[in-house]
Amino acid sequence: MSTTATRLAGLVMWRGAQRRGRQRATSSPHVSSAGLNWLRAGVLGANDGIVSVAATVVGVAGAAAPTKTIALAGGAALVAGALSMASGEYVSVSSQRDAERVAASAGRPIGEPDDFTNPWHAALASLVAFTVGGLVPLLVVLAPWSVAARVPVTFGSVVVALVLTGWASSRFTGASRTRSILRNVLGGSLAMAVTYGVGAVVGVRL
Repeated sequence: MSTTATRLAGLVMWRGAQRRGRQRATSSPHVSSAGLNWLRAGVLGANDGIVSVAATVVGVAGAAAPTKTIALAGGAALVAGALSMASGEYVSVSSQRDAERVAASAGRPIGEPDDFTNPWHAALASLVAFTVGGLVPLLVVLAPWSVAARVPVTFGSVVVALVLTGWASSRFTGASRTRSILRNVLGGSLAMAVTYGVGAVVGVRL
């Protein structure tokens, strides 16, 4: 889920939010590129953390793996995903900042003059948000549930978390709240269903 294409699409989406935010400056006087940069990276990072770690632990649980194996797989996915998101955000936002500087030097500034996006801010926000988001399914799946309840409870907690990140995304971008929430929930549910199915098939064959 944490692909460069996703991050670049997020950048485009948040640039539109920046423009809308400036148009609403009378009601939101403190909107800035830096603030929206943090929010964009944070929402995307949390959503990716929830989905990718949930898909991993549910897939491993589908293979009827012991709790120790699920914890190892989930922990590895959490660390690797957080570092991947942070480095990816740094690279993509650095490219955006370079474009902003070139445009500004040519007299065609993108957004406010000298108000460039900060790749370090985006990387840190993404790292923290991915970690927090990924801890939700990891901690839930490792709680002392029965084997039969472990996957359904994890699935339910992830759906709730995705509803919250979808709502947050719509709030900061101005997009349809219903569409943002449905997109998050359907995408995350599909990812978990597919990985659970793969895990179940692999578990039976092993």
